[in-house]
Amino acid sequence: QVQLVESGGGLVQPGGSLRLSCTASTLTLKYYTISWFRQAPGKEREGVSCFSHTDGSATYYADSVKGRFTMSRDNEKNTVYLQMNSLKPEDTAVYYCAADPSVTRDYSSTWSRPVYDYWGQGTQVTVSS
Repeated sequence: QVQLVESGGGLVQPGGSLRLSCTASTLTLKYYTISWFRQAPGKEREGVSCFSHTDGSATYYADSVKGRFTMSRDNEKNTVYLQMNSLKPEDTAVYYCAADPSVTRDYSSTWSRPVYDYWGQGTQVTVSS
């Protein structure tokens, strides 16, 4: 059974930083498009960032996190990271990583739609003083 596992969430003060990790037990992540999503209470799940396996391995970010969040990966550890800096209370949410194997999907225009084959269980990020 495919498992994506997120970790690294927690409580942080505004302006602080966290680094989330996403790893997989049965997927080799470098062969998948990997995205981070978040969902706050009462809100829809929204795309945060994406490593596209197509599109020339482009990286995409939501406007709300550009300049503050950075995706990176360590293929040897089969792990994708989301470095979150200058955190704001509105970043509070459950953060999910998702993986998709499609090589025909146009991720440049669809990466933020939460239609992915594999999902993690989520990790809570709370930004509060």
